[in-house]
Amino acid sequence: MKGLIIKPYWADLILSGQKTWEIRGSRTHQRGRIGIIKSGSGEVCGSVDLVDCIPIHDNDDPDMLIANQDKHHVPFGAIPYRKPWAWVLENPTVYTDPVPYKHPLGAVIWVNLE
Repeated sequence: MKGLIIKPYWADLILSGQKTWEIRGSRTHQRGRIGIIKSGSGEVCGSVDLVDCIPIHDNDDPDMLIANQDKHHVPFGAIPYRKPWAWVLENPTVYTDPVPYKHPLGAVIWVNLE
């Protein structure tokens, strides 16, 4: 299983089911169940299904990010990417006991979990 490293505030929103789009600056081909890691915690706090990757920048609707703010919760103008992608997340599960993992040197977005 892969683990996605996310800042704690956003990880909490994802695991609560409120944030179903993770906005990133590149696409991912990863699909299936992934772990959610709160950056700096050293623990996998839960998991979600990564089901799709939508090219926001190629969409005919320039207001797609604004119209879907309830899915990503990022304030208008705060998205730092020129060509953003929405990673679509479903079925969050919060782990009652977070699982420790070894953080490899240099890992910023993904880690391989055992």
